[in-house]
Amino acid sequence: MDSTKSSGETAINITESKSGKGKAPATYTAMTKATPYQQGGWKRGISIFDFILRICALVAALAATTTMGTSDESLPFFTQFFQFQASYDDLPTFMFFVVANAIASGYLVLSLPFSIVCIVRPHAAGAKLLLLIFDTVLVGFTTAAAASAAAIVYLAHNGNSNTNWFAICQQFTDFCQRVSGAVVASFIAAVIFIFLVMLSAVALRRH
Repeated sequence: MDSTKSSGETAINITESKSGKGKAPATYTAMTKATPYQQGGWKRGISIFDFILRICALVAALAATTTMGTSDESLPFFTQFFQFQASYDDLPTFMFFVVANAIASGYLVLSLPFSIVCIVRPHAAGAKLLLLIFDTVLVGFTTAAAASAAAIVYLAHNGNSNTNWFAICQQFTDFCQRVSGAVVASFIAAVIFIFLVMLSAVALRRH
């Protein structure tokens, strides 16, 4: 008895020998075929993990958007009619940050149905390739937004004596805490995008 395996099918050859003279040995072949679930089991697992990561990235991007978009603090100076105010829309960098993370959030919502398609049909290469392309774009987009905002947050905390930029976080403590948290959430979303790109690349490479 010998067995051969090719293209998801297993052939088992059983040879029966008889003692009678002049009779050729009879060979029986049994064919077993692996089910589609068995063939795409590991790819389905990657697709499920991809879906979970997309939800986590969506939560992080939404948190970054809403936290930065609602960052606003006013300090009274002598009277209530004359105040110092710090708001995210005072700086174009923070405005770009809000727009970039809002776009990332919208994309992640739209990508969820495609991720579900990859779970149902683990061998669908077209959906994986589409997600890989857009995920790569969003990696650069969210990283640029987070990095530029982080530079401003650093100046807000520490200032720069060479350019006479003063630290404002000693006065606007709540504002600085909120924008710092938003930057951290955006970096988390960017890291998750990197993992999504890696997962899609592995799935396509072994397609």
